[in-house]
Order: sequence, then C-alpha cells, then structure tokens
Amino acid sequence: MSEALVANQDQVALWNDASGRTWVEMQPVLDRMLSPFEAPLIEAAFPGQAGRVLDVGCGSGATTLAMAKRLGTSGRCVGVDISGPLLAAARQRAAADGIDTATFVQADAQTHAFVPGSFDAMISRFGVMFFDAPEAAFDNIRRAMRIGAKLALVAWRSPAENPFMTTAKRAAEPLLTNMPKPDPNAPGQFAFADGNRVRGILQAGGWSDIDVQPLDAEGTIAESELLAYVTRLGPVGLALREVDEATRARVTEVVHAAFQPYIKNGAAHFGMACWLVTATRKH
Repeated sequence: MSEALVANQDQVALWNDASGRTWVEMQPVLDRMLSPFEAPLIEAAFPGQAGRVLDVGCGSGATTLAMAKRLGTSGRCVGVDISGPLLAAARQRAAADGIDTATFVQADAQTHAFVPGSFDAMISRFGVMFFDAPEAAFDNIRRAMRIGAKLALVAWRSPAENPFMTTAKRAAEPLLTNMPKPDPNAPGQFAFADGNRVRGILQAGGWSDIDVQPLDAEGTIAESELLAYVTRLGPVGLALREVDEATRARVTEVVHAAFQPYIKNGAAHFGMACWLVTATRKH
C-alpha cells in the first residue's frame, strides 16, 4: 500500500480484499446504472478548462476519466481511493482510452498529506460515505483546495426513498443470521442520508455556501445481470460469503423473487434518490 493508513481500517481491509475484486468485476454494470449522475456532478464542480480536480473515492475511475476529458489536455483530474484492485482497473481504463491527464493515487483522503491549495475542485460520486471521521476528512480535503474551489458530491438519500437498494437485504434477512445491523451514522451506503447531518459535517470541515439538493434519476439493470448484482454486492453479498451452499441457494431464490416487481422488458427499472451537495472553500 502506498501510504500507512491509520484511519478507516475496516474499510481499507474490505476494499482491498474480496469486495474490491467483486466491484471490479461488477463495474460495467455499476457504471451503466450510475451514469445519470455523471453529468450533473461534473457540471456542478467544473472549474474551467485546464483546471485541477480531485475525485475522492474514485473507484475504477469513471468520473475521474469523464472530468479529465472535460478539462481538456491542459487540465488534470486525480482520483484517490483506498482500493488497490479498483485503482488497478482505473489505470487500465485510462491507458486503454489514451487519457494521460487522469492519474490515480492509492490513499485515504481522510488522512493523506495533499499539497495544500493544489486543486481547483473536488468531486465524488458515492465515494465519501465511508469515512470513520467525516468532519476530519472534509477538513483535510478542504486544505487541498485553493481558496474559491468548488466541492460537488452525490450521495444516497434514505433507504426508505431507495427501496430497490434495500430489497435484497429485506428479502434475505430472515434467512441470514449473520446480516449486520444497520447504524444510520456508521460508514456505509446510507451514511449521508440525513441532509442536515451532511451540512453539519461540511460546516465542521470548514466549507462554506453549502447546498444540499435532491437529485433523482431512473436506474436500469439488465435482468441477466440483476441476480449477480444483488447477491454479490452490499450486505447480502458479504453475508453470503460465509454460508453453506443450501442457504446460498435458498437466499438466491428468495431474492430473485423479491425483485420481480421491478422487471419489465428484460430489465429492472427503479428510482435512485440522492443528494447533490455543493460547497465552496472560502478560507
């Protein structure tokens, strides 16, 4: 690993082991599903041609590459993530696309020693909900920005507003005794569900002009890809790694049935309820 990581140890272990490899395998599905958020995110933070942008929790690099293209040949977008497997995939994608203005760093944005004032903007698509000390993380990120720099991030709203995202867990829970109990403020998919909490985190991190607006989109996943998506990722995917084949088969059957109401014309169709959060570094 490229630096000694003392924070977010559970997340570091998770994303550099089976979870990181699984997300690499599933990334084409995820990129297609999450593509509606790419343009709003980039528009909200775009600092102008030749700008320097930090992509936090960049994963396999879809938003990093998109921003690098938008910045032009004189710009630069730096993706940072704790997952070695995902960053390896990101570098391969950049090389395949011939984009040398996108670079990737394996680091924890909560603690990494960024060069102060070295970026004109920060973006993140579902990459900032996993900090174990989010106030400290956003303070550290703020110091990496120049004065006047923009922040834009997309994060999930509540589980109640995203029933598709919790269908697998609700269906499988009666069969999986090892399913983790949710803590709404713990690092995870819905850690930023409370918009007021997000405002408080950014205020504590020193950001100004904070705006938290709903951002909704229609998601689709091909029916042929759906079962792998819902049984390999998230809490159900983690729990299924530890069970016997009979339990796995039963859970798969129950989960498959639970998603049938979403299926139409060979694909699952569902709403995605998120926040688009923007802010500015003023000091």
